[in-house]
Order: sequence, then structure tokens, then C-alpha cells
Amino acid sequence: MRTRAVELAVVLVAAMGVTAIGVGGSGVEKGAQPEMAVPRFIVHNPRDGAEVAAPQTAEGDFVAKDFRFRDGETVAELRLHYATLGKPERDAAGRVTNAVMLLHGTGGSGAQFLAPQFAGELFGVGQLLDTAKYYIILPDGIGHGKSSKPSDGLHAKFPQYDYDDMVAAHHAVLEHLGVKHLRLILGTSMGCMHSFVWGETYPEFMDALTPLACQPVQIAGRNRVWRKMVMDAIRNDPEWMGGEYAAEPKQGLRTALDLLLIAGSAPLLMQKTLPTRDAADKYLDDYFAARLPGLDANDLLYQVNASRNYDPSPGLEKIRARVMYVNSADDFINPPELGIAEREIRRVAGAKFVVIPISDATHGHGTHTWAAVWKGYLAELLAEK
Repeated sequence: MRTRAVELAVVLVAAMGVTAIGVGGSGVEKGAQPEMAVPRFIVHNPRDGAEVAAPQTAEGDFVAKDFRFRDGETVAELRLHYATLGKPERDAAGRVTNAVMLLHGTGGSGAQFLAPQFAGELFGVGQLLDTAKYYIILPDGIGHGKSSKPSDGLHAKFPQYDYDDMVAAHHAVLEHLGVKHLRLILGTSMGCMHSFVWGETYPEFMDALTPLACQPVQIAGRNRVWRKMVMDAIRNDPEWMGGEYAAEPKQGLRTALDLLLIAGSAPLLMQKTLPTRDAADKYLDDYFAARLPGLDANDLLYQVNASRNYDPSPGLEKIRARVMYVNSADDFINPPELGIAEREIRRVAGAKFVVIPISDATHGHGTHTWAAVWKGYLAELLAEK
């Protein structure tokens, strides 16, 4: 029962890609020095199934000087955190030839990709993103993880960043690392949306894109409604005080967590894992006890509001990379019955779109981080020339 409860915890806090720190391991020890942090996922030898040492993760920070946001605001220093696995390989001209970038969801960080259900399926010996073969880059987006964010001190005076700003910051990190081309960008939820922005903004920068769990259009309808409800819950709490609160506005945050839980829910998994009233009630109590203490209202508000300008639909024809686009049928946030993904992806030359049917293996919106469910499609993409 505990294993399935842990799986459900990951699903329910995966609404918009929110990371469950401490559930399955965050992957990088807090405060660890570069080159010393060791991910906690398990890797097995593909020949005999024996457990082997996981590859080391190096952490770093790049400080972008006088970073200019799309609305014209600037900050003197923008800290951009990242982690890497593997080593860069270079051609005769010194260009990195084996770089892959993974983009996290709203409220998450690059560390979420070190959870066993993701890294343990992809990063090991002989696996699709074997770290002996690829140089894997895991950036923390603006406002997320260990990158600069409102809770660092500026609170509501922090620049109102959007997805274009976040992609520009990713690009700055890659320049800092000496990476001028990527073999693959794989993004989950918000990272899925960033993948489409990347494909349009820098169409020659990557060979392939794997967007997981999003839509390539403006956020509207039910998706916009529940996001605005999250933001309104925070802003309308008197304890928020315009972002200058002395203590977290807990009622607003609790309502926000209610909405995130529903958005990330998977009905089949929840019914099987929480088959009684008491089990469901206990899970909800545990959920709030685990999530509320580490949540910052301004950070969450900014993270959700960053999607306000997202709309790649006018420029989808600009994408030149090979695309394998995957959604799941039990995704509350991106339900297949809308038909949006199938219609819009036809505008991307050669792109393939897949809807994963509901099964015991799917996890609602959070299916994006359970690599065993969709890695066959990634294999198909990587095999293409």
C-alpha cells in the first residue's frame, strides 16, 4: 500500500509539473557542492538487473548580468541554477555534440528529473539517455528551484517574468556552458510549453523536441479558469497584503493546493489507491501537512501567472526540429476530447502526436514524469535521422 501511496503523492502534486520534494527523492542534496551531489535514483545493469552506481550530478549557478525581461524591466543580477549529468563531447571545431536539455513543470525544478520513475528509466547504462553518451542539462527556470525568485527578498517587486523570459534565461545558461546546439529538448507540462517556444524562437538550435503534457495554443477555457482561481485565492486572502506578508497567507495557499490537487488527479489511480472514505480523508490531511510548510505564496503566484502570454499557435510552422508530442488520455489539464493538439500539430512539418490511453500505468497529468509509460515514443524519435 505504501508504494502506491507514494505514487499517488507524486501524481497529486504534479499538477502543472509541481515537484514532490521528498517523495521519491529530490535527486540533489540541499547545499551540496558542485561535482559532489549524488542523485538518489536507482540504476540497474540491463544485462543482469544488478543495481549499479548512479551517475554523479554536478550543480552550478550562472549569474546573468543586467538581464532584460520582455516587458522592459531589468535586474542587475539574475541567478540561474542548473545541474548536469555526463560530460560534453566536442567535434573538431570544439562544438558540443551530445547535449540534451530537460525542462521542468510549474513549481518544479531540474531535480525532479532525478526521481526514480524518470531517471531510473532513462539515464542508466544502455538506456535512452545514458549519461555515458549524453550531456544532460537540468536548468531551474526563473522563479523556480535555486534560481532567482520572489521569495529571495524582492517579493512582489520581483519582475513579472513570462515563458519567453524563461526560455531566454535557458538560452543564457546554455551559452554559459558553451552549448550552441542540442540533440534534444524534452519538456514536461510547463516545460512542454517551453519546448514549443524554444522550437519557434530558436528553430535551428535543436535536432528534436519531445513536448509532454500541454497544448500548443493560448491557455484558455477550463485550463485558464482553474489557474486564475489559484491566483485569485492568493490575492484575495487578506493576509497576502499585496505580496508583503509577514506570514504566509495560509487560507489562500490551502485553496490553491485544493485546485492543484484536482488538476493533477488521476481518477482510476485515486480510486484504486484510496478505495475508502477514511483512506481518502487521511491522504488529504497528509497532503496539506506535507505541502503547506514549504510553499511561498508569491513564488506560486508568479509561477502560475508566467503562462499569461503563452501562445505558440501563430508560429508553429517555424519549428524545424523533429517532434514527438505526447499527451495522456486521463490528463485533466489537457483532455484529449478538446481535439486541439491533433489539429494544431499538423502545422508542424513531420511532427508526430500520441495520446496514451488510460491504464493502470498512467498517472493523469503526472504521466509526463513516469518515463516507462512513454519512453518507447522517445526511442522512436531518437532513432530518426
